[in-house]
Amino acid sequence: MIKIFRNAARSASVLPSQVSGFSLVTAIFLLVILAALGGFMLRFTGLQQSTVQNDVLGVRAYYAARAGINWAMYRALDPDNATPAAPPTFATCPAGTLSSLSGSLAPFTVVVGCEDFDATEANRSVHIYRITATACNQAACPVAPAATPPTGYVERSVVVTVAKCKDPTTAPRYECAP
Repeated sequence: MIKIFRNAARSASVLPSQVSGFSLVTAIFLLVILAALGGFMLRFTGLQQSTVQNDVLGVRAYYAARAGINWAMYRALDPDNATPAAPPTFATCPAGTLSSLSGSLAPFTVVVGCEDFDATEANRSVHIYRITATACNQAACPVAPAATPPTGYVERSVVVTVAKCKDPTTAPRYECAP
């Protein structure tokens, strides 16, 4: 039994001197892995930040397009009764470019387009407007489908169909009864 203890003592004294370089290799390996994980986390955080910024720009572009729709609907539906009453005439189809928005919508350009149609229901004249508003964060909007948009480009379109009715048997402004 004494021999066994001597061999164990001898192997214990030899073992630490042979393994001393192993901890250095392990430490370098762990540092490389942790550095790689840190780099991936930085990259992921940067992508997440740019995605959030693009989402915010997209929402702002949507509201800029809605502002264009509201402007066009106001002009098409003629709430001030600016168009002549007799014979029943309708406001012209509103179209144009809105580039003087203010506040958080200031960097956006809105292009409003319109198509109009006439219809008749019984003795009522109905004028239908199909209004399209496209908002983007560039001076020229929208970008052609074949062209590559610039980095950070955001565009939103909103389409609305509204109708205005006039009845020649209703006085005084030919408005349709509810």
